[in-house]
Amino acid sequence: MQPFLTNNYKALQEKILILDFGSQYTQLIARRIREMNVYCEIHPFNHFPVIDKTVRGVILSGSPASVRDKNAPVPDLKGIKGVLPLLGVCYGAQHLVQNWGGEVLPSANREYGRARLISVNGNDPLFTGINPGSQVWMSHADTIAHIPDGYEVLGSTADVEAGAYRIKGEKTWGIQFHPEVYHTTDGARMIKNFVVDICNCTQDWTPDSFAESAIANLRVQLGNDKVLLGLSGGVDSSVAAFLLHRAIGSNLTCIFVDNGLLRKNEFEKVMESYLGLGLNVIGVDAGDAFLDELEGISDPETKRKIIGRVFIEVFDAEAKKVEGVKWLAQGTIYPDVIESVSVNGPSATIKSHHNVGGLPEKMHLKVVEPLRLLFKDEVRRVGAALHLPDFILKRHPFPGPGLAIRLLGKMTREKLEILKDADEIFIEGLKKHGLYDSVWQAGVILLPVLSVGVMGDERTYENAVALRAVVSTDGMTADWSHLPYEFLGLMSNEIINRVKGINRVVYDISSKPPATIEWE
Repeated sequence: MQPFLTNNYKALQEKILILDFGSQYTQLIARRIREMNVYCEIHPFNHFPVIDKTVRGVILSGSPASVRDKNAPVPDLKGIKGVLPLLGVCYGAQHLVQNWGGEVLPSANREYGRARLISVNGNDPLFTGINPGSQVWMSHADTIAHIPDGYEVLGSTADVEAGAYRIKGEKTWGIQFHPEVYHTTDGARMIKNFVVDICNCTQDWTPDSFAESAIANLRVQLGNDKVLLGLSGGVDSSVAAFLLHRAIGSNLTCIFVDNGLLRKNEFEKVMESYLGLGLNVIGVDAGDAFLDELEGISDPETKRKIIGRVFIEVFDAEAKKVEGVKWLAQGTIYPDVIESVSVNGPSATIKSHHNVGGLPEKMHLKVVEPLRLLFKDEVRRVGAALHLPDFILKRHPFPGPGLAIRLLGKMTREKLEILKDADEIFIEGLKKHGLYDSVWQAGVILLPVLSVGVMGDERTYENAVALRAVVSTDGMTADWSHLPYEFLGLMSNEIINRVKGINRVVYDISSKPPATIEWE
C-alpha cells in the first residue's frame, strides 16, 4: 500500500509514524504531535509504508482488541524495534510484552479512568519533568503481569505496577495509559519528550511551510494542465481552491453549484466574495433541478443520493464547457483518508455526503487532493497562512446535502423556505451578539411534528424547530454550546414572531457522542 502522502508534500519531510490498531484515540495522538509542529502519519498496523530516513520514530496505538486473543493484531516490527525510537501505548505496550517473553493477563477489575503515578523515574528521557502524583488516564481490560527480561519498570500506579517501562539497550518504551487524552495532565510533556527529545524532530512543520511546499509540489504535479474544482462555499474547498490558484492561476476553473439547499442568500454572498478574491468561478443556479427531485422525499439517505446524483449531472454538464481539463480537485481531508484505509476497512455504512463522489470515474479525470494531509483545524491555519479573509476562514462547517438533512420528514419548498428564514435569524443573531466565533457549528432543524400553540386569541397547530450549536475542534467529538439563556430566549421570540408557520423553539443540549451533530 502506498503511504497516505504521495504527491503533495516534500519527500524529505521528517515524520513520526503511528501504527493504528483501531483505537478510538489514535487520531488524538496525531493531533497532539502536529500541535508541536511535527508532521506525522497514521497507517494501519498491517499496511504501513517502507521505513526510510524521513521516519524519526514510531508509535504503536491502543486497540479494542486484547493481545491474548487468537486473532490479535500483530505488526511486523522488523527494521523498527531496536532500530528507531519506539513507543507502545496501551495495547502497543502490552504487545511488546506479550510477544517478547512477558505475560499479559485480564485485570482483576477493568482499569478505566483516572489514576496517579505513585512512582516515576524522572531520570528517564521519556519522563523528564514528570513527578510522582501525575494524573494519567487508563482504558484497558488487560494488564501486564510480568515484564520480560531486559525490561525496566519506569512508572507505577496504585493498581498497575508496570504502568510504564523501557527495554534496556533500546530506545523502546511502553506505557499502559493514554498520554494523548487531556485527562493525562502531563501527557503533552511525555509526547514532546518522545517526539522532540528522543526522536530529535525539529518542529518545522507549520502552516506556512505546508502551504509553501504544497504550492511548489502542485506546480510540479500539474504542470500546465487544467484543473476543475467543485466549490461548496465551505472552508475545505475554499482553501483547496486558493492553494491551486496560487500554484496554477487561470488553469484552475471552479464550479459553484447552487443546489437550492444553501442558507438564505448564501449563493450570492459567496459568489461575490470568490470573484472579489480573483478566483475563476462559474456560478450555476440549479436549485429547481434539485428541489424537483427532492419534493416529497423523507428518507435522509435517499435525499443524499438524489443530491449526489443531480450534483454530478449538473457539474458534468458545466465541466464539458471547459476544454482540455485533465484533473479534478477535491477537498478531501485527513480524517477521510484515514477512514478509507482503516484497520477494519471502510465503515459498513458511510453517509453519502460527498457531492463529488463518482465524478472522477464518470469524467475520466485524474484526482488531485491538496488538503489530504490536514485535519479540519489545520485547514483553517493553512488558509490563514494564505491570508484568506475571515468571511471564508471563520465560516461554520455546513453539511454537503445542505438544509435537506435539517428538514426532517417530507421535503417541500414551503417547508424549506420556513427553515431558511429561521436559520437566517439564528445565524445572524449569533453574529450580532458576538457568539458566532465561539461556536464551531450551528443551525436550525425543522422537526417533523406539529405543535399546539396560541397566538392572540387563536389556537395554532404549527411547526417546531430545534436550535443546534456545538463546540468542537474537528467534529469528531462535540459538546453543546452553553449559549446565554437571554440569547436563546431572544432567538425563540424572533423566530416565532417573524417566521410564519413556527410556534415552538427548543434547544438541543446533546453532545457527540452519543448524538451526532446533524439530526440526519
